[in-house]
Amino acid sequence: MNEVVARFQDGRTMKGRTADFLPTKDRFHLALEGMPPTAKPVEVLIADLKGVFFVKTFEGHPDHKKSNAFDPRSTPLGRKVTVVFQDGEELSGTTQGYQPNRPGFFVLPADGSSNNFRCFVVTAAAKEIRLI
Repeated sequence: MNEVVARFQDGRTMKGRTADFLPTKDRFHLALEGMPPTAKPVEVLIADLKGVFFVKTFEGHPDHKKSNAFDPRSTPLGRKVTVVFQDGEELSGTTQGYQPNRPGFFVLPADGSSNNFRCFVVTAAAKEIRLI
């Protein structure tokens, strides 16, 4: 099970666990955080999302200052990329699978201290995608 935060294009957020997320599928199921284990998972449509953020903890790091800067002491794997979402949020990191014609792609955040260890960016939710 992966702990994820599903962020929707309309600003909503859902936190939970998923066992069936695949980047090639148009939907997945989310067992919402705080719900009893017997509760039915919620179906989430990729087309409604901005991204799926695979997180270390649901609580995050409230005191952490978000950064899109790459650590100059490490060599990143993949291509450096900056994504500007429709809502203006920016995410920088590396990708090994970006192709404009795909519905989405994974980004490993540049900020090694981020609570996100990888993000699935929904291509349609991006205003701009820059390979650097």
